[in-house]
Amino acid sequence: MSDPSWWRRGVLYEIYPRSFQDSDGDGVGDLPGIRRRLDYLSDLGVDALWLSPFFPSPMADFGYDIADYCDVDPLFGSLADFDALLTDAHSRGLKVIIDLVPNHTSDQHPWFRESRSSRTSPKRDWYIWRDAQPGGGPPNNWLSEFGGGAWEYDAATGQYYYHAFLASQPDLNWRNPEVRAAMHDVMRFWLERGVDGFRVDVIWHLIKDAEFRDNPSNPDYRPGQPPHRALVPLYTTDRPEIHDVITELRSVVDEFPDRLLIGEIYLPLERLVSYYGRDLRGLHLPFNFALLAAPWNARHLATLIETYEAHLPRDGWPNWVLGNHDRPRIASRVGARQAPVAAMLLLTLRGTPTIYYGDEIGMLQAKIPPHRIRDPFELNVPGLGVGRDGCRTPMQWDASGKAGFTEGELWLPLAAEQRHVTVENQEADGTSLLALHRRLLHLRRAHPALAIGDYRPMAATGDLLLYQRVLRNERFLVALNFGADPIEANFPKDEVLGEIVLSTRGDRIGETTRNAIALRDNEGLVIALAPAH
Repeated sequence: MSDPSWWRRGVLYEIYPRSFQDSDGDGVGDLPGIRRRLDYLSDLGVDALWLSPFFPSPMADFGYDIADYCDVDPLFGSLADFDALLTDAHSRGLKVIIDLVPNHTSDQHPWFRESRSSRTSPKRDWYIWRDAQPGGGPPNNWLSEFGGGAWEYDAATGQYYYHAFLASQPDLNWRNPEVRAAMHDVMRFWLERGVDGFRVDVIWHLIKDAEFRDNPSNPDYRPGQPPHRALVPLYTTDRPEIHDVITELRSVVDEFPDRLLIGEIYLPLERLVSYYGRDLRGLHLPFNFALLAAPWNARHLATLIETYEAHLPRDGWPNWVLGNHDRPRIASRVGARQAPVAAMLLLTLRGTPTIYYGDEIGMLQAKIPPHRIRDPFELNVPGLGVGRDGCRTPMQWDASGKAGFTEGELWLPLAAEQRHVTVENQEADGTSLLALHRRLLHLRRAHPALAIGDYRPMAATGDLLLYQRVLRNERFLVALNFGADPIEANFPKDEVLGEIVLSTRGDRIGETTRNAIALRDNEGLVIALAPAH
């Protein structure tokens, strides 16, 4: 590729707007707050911001229950605030991607209010309505992802409607062409305003079985797991017809130059890659979440990376994610000593990486007191540890009582054990995790091999992971020690002839390598190799 798209070279940065920066003292982050921090993001070196939902909503699921797709909730500002944020971001060379939540709406959305008004409503078929079983009760055994059954009875019209999540989040009927056309118009509304693309929420859920067959029991289900896992979602997710829907979404995005379509998909790699679509006419980037649950050891990760690379369709572009608004913080999953290694892995693998806000400073998964829990998932199925509040706590800008995030009452509490983990502290420390992220991002921009070069694994054993990134005559070797003991690897003569250009500890830059590489415990190195002869 002589001129790869910006998203192939770029790095995405996910912002949970409620928790990034509050500008008006109400304790909740907002769009003007994000705008205020654009210089920080530009200096960090990311290329695009992905904003979680900021649309009008009753906030039953904190914005993923949308009551109006084409406006901004007053909690976050206004359309004028969004336009100003977009303009200022673009002036700094930052792209802006927003969430599209097409699977369901709020039950307060005008579409659903009209749909449930009567069985003869023109929008009745915009949602999924079914009669009770002949003997009474829900139409089938489908379960909600947030606990309990997925069918809610509507006494006024005598039918059930389907909700994959909360009862206040009724699923749209994507088999209805009018629904598709309406959502395409929503996309055009934002694309015409200048957004650079969409991350599509739970895209593998959009189409359900036309015959409404029962989902089979999951033989691997064990007590203590979330209740919805008791069934295999064979008939409620990943249906064959979904790919026609995605092709249409892609066609809308392609009406506008240089825009990006990402999909949230929690599926095995072999299924995930089908979402690139036939002839790559599906998603540009089906989100690859394999690292979110992978055992953190070198041999497993080496196999995972090679498996993913092998499954990618020809010219399909990979992507990697270490954290997001639904999963525990990476620094808590792998530990503070391994967090720099994780950062180096994320930002040197082939593909587009996504950084979750706060991961660049090593924010930890916060322990939320029971009386402060806000997540409806946790409230519906308490005691299982499924709560997402702990990864959504406010960004820690400084060590003040409210972390520089707000002057008001924090919507979620800060974690007392990590008050020192702040941007302010790390900006003054050249060996900090923040400094490492900035160096890694600068290195990616300065050297195309690290952004768009080939991935070439190298043989390694134990806790050592080795691979090269290569583009024409430019070659880099990445060496990562996933263990707590030093490692030395020996090579044939001059195979690793080069110079260390980056270490996770901020030192060793300029050291030469020739026939061996020595890594300290929990250390990662990037080595610029001499051109191959």
